[in-house]
Amino acid sequence: ALIIFSSRGRLFEFCSSSSMLKTLERYQRCNYSASEAAAPSSEIQNTYQEYVRLKARVEFLQHSQRNLLGEDLDPLSTNELDQLENQLEKSLKQIRSAKTQSMLDQLCDLKRREQEMQETNRSLNRKLREAASQNPLQLTWANGSGDHAAGSSNGPCNREAALSRGFFQPLACHPPEQIGYHPVNIDQPNGGAMSHDSNGYLPAWMG
Repeated sequence: ALIIFSSRGRLFEFCSSSSMLKTLERYQRCNYSASEAAAPSSEIQNTYQEYVRLKARVEFLQHSQRNLLGEDLDPLSTNELDQLENQLEKSLKQIRSAKTQSMLDQLCDLKRREQEMQETNRSLNRKLREAASQNPLQLTWANGSGDHAAGSSNGPCNREAALSRGFFQPLACHPPEQIGYHPVNIDQPNGGAMSHDSNGYLPAWMG
């Protein structure tokens, strides 16, 4: 296909097909297909380069880790060993600083807990003292009320007991009068199996 513009701006078209538009569409399809085919190859190339770079970085880090652990030190020069030593000293300082800070944090936490426990202990002691100061009064009041109630309730009984003791005093040791009994003299032919008292009365148990 051929497109020509004259000096006066006239357009001249020459193409092998019947339409110039179809020729242009076919050209665009061919051109874009070629560019799309080239794009994946470029992307693959970039991905491979990134892979190579990351692989080299991983190998370097692994080698540095072995050096920090004291391995594979023979290939290192004196300057490299000095740098490694300085790096280890800095790492030790940072580790010790972090450890000290952690211990200080734990100490502060323990002090805080100690203060809380002391405050709780003081509060409990204060409550115990208050309870101890109130209980004796309550016990005294309860005991006094109980004694008063006991005295009030047992008063009539005590009076009755006193009266009973007054009415039922033991009699004097006098010979009891034998009501309905008279002196009896019984002759016992066998020597007197039944005895009499000195006054001629029967014993009290015989009544």
